[in-house]
Amino acid sequence: MEDRPLLAAFLQKRENLVLFLAARLRSMATAEDLVQDLYLKVAAMEPQAEVRAPVALLYRMAGNLMVDHVRSAQRASQRNAQWRRDTHQTLGGVDIMGEPAADEALAAKERVRQLADAVAELPPQMGRAFRLHKLEGLSQAETAEAMGVSRKMVEQHVGVAVRRLAERLRS
Repeated sequence: MEDRPLLAAFLQKRENLVLFLAARLRSMATAEDLVQDLYLKVAAMEPQAEVRAPVALLYRMAGNLMVDHVRSAQRASQRNAQWRRDTHQTLGGVDIMGEPAADEALAAKERVRQLADAVAELPPQMGRAFRLHKLEGLSQAETAEAMGVSRKMVEQHVGVAVRRLAERLRS
């Protein structure tokens, strides 16, 4: 180790470096990780590199690694917070709408496609009554007027359509 004074100093001061970083970061695990990164940097240095104050250099390098780590964590936190603001709705600081998982979204799209296919297969008058009343939100009276039939007929068409669609989607 005489030809690698920085590595020798690292091995001698390793525990002190961990404590130095842990005291500032309040995390022994993060301090250990950063000291491991420091070791990799020291081990990769040229053996012939002239170092006048190896202990001071080690603490400077450890401090720089700590600053890089803190900045990286802050950027990640800001990025996550921005993503959360962009993709979630909150009321009083509480999420009121969550995004479905990808597999749930895909399954929901498939159910919508199956429903659309089933509605398309309904008899014409029944399908029109169902679409006007259930999908477009018209009242039974408005639907009856638009179709030129009685409210009772709309009620029957919609009731039968709902039963047929439920049976079709169950199978």
